[in-house]
Amino acid sequence: MARLPPTFATPPGFLGLTRSDPAAAICIAGIPLDLGVTNRAGAREGPAAIRRASRMLVDGIHPSHWVDPLTLDIADIGDFALALGDLTGSLAAIEAQAAQCQHLVTLGGEHGITLPLLRALHRRHGPLALLHVDAHCDTWADSFGQPFGHGSVFYHAIREGLVDPRRMVQLGLRSPVDRATWDWTLAQGVTVIPAQEALESTPAALAPRIRGVLGQGPAYLSFDIDALDPAFAPGTGTPEVGGLNTWQAQGILRRLGGLAWVGMDVVEVAPAYDHAEITALAAATLAWEYLALLALR
Repeated sequence: MARLPPTFATPPGFLGLTRSDPAAAICIAGIPLDLGVTNRAGAREGPAAIRRASRMLVDGIHPSHWVDPLTLDIADIGDFALALGDLTGSLAAIEAQAAQCQHLVTLGGEHGITLPLLRALHRRHGPLALLHVDAHCDTWADSFGQPFGHGSVFYHAIREGLVDPRRMVQLGLRSPVDRATWDWTLAQGVTVIPAQEALESTPAALAPRIRGVLGQGPAYLSFDIDALDPAFAPGTGTPEVGGLNTWQAQGILRRLGGLAWVGMDVVEVAPAYDHAEITALAAATLAWEYLALLALR
């Protein structure tokens, strides 16, 4: 067995990747954007923190699936270029860069990055199934007057036909929300599993329900780290109490193999508010769990 370097000496790419070829079948990309946040800023530092925390995941293979995500055709292509101080310009730049990649696993950055990622994927796959894990519905028509703030991502995604709301699950919701926005979301056909309902259930019961809604067509995973309770993810801009435990999120994802995943993002890690790297490690682990699902197939 080849001798591995000590964990602290892992190269700085995600999972220690040194390959940066954007022609890889799966690309890891950071998007350090936080121009559209509505509470605490700092998610621009998320990609670097997630990459650093991922060093904890390179000294063995997945203990449940028994696969190694590093056997995939995979590269860490660095961070996307953004238009400094320009939210709409940055969204356009993200879409253009995402369109050049076959399959993206994206490290945010604020949740606003998901909209241009979905726009790029829609051109290739048509309307997508979506698993959206979050404390917030993110279907507000605007975010305090900013139409493309991080609270409006899925309002636009539904209105633009990027996702099929009848094949869309929102898991972990629990924040305050106006009734009109809530009712609009349900009226589109979205399946909502609030945090309280999820906490009273089990991953073994929730995963088949999610699979049934997503179906067999192309599917996307968007994981806002604030879906986790602040006890497990304090390093985020809009924490909400009463969220999922890390083990529950892991348990659900591990049961979602075999779906036609075409991309994933993990967003809203703000390391300035983190403690002992637990939020960044949670985000890195969720991306690693997703890659393990790809390795399974």
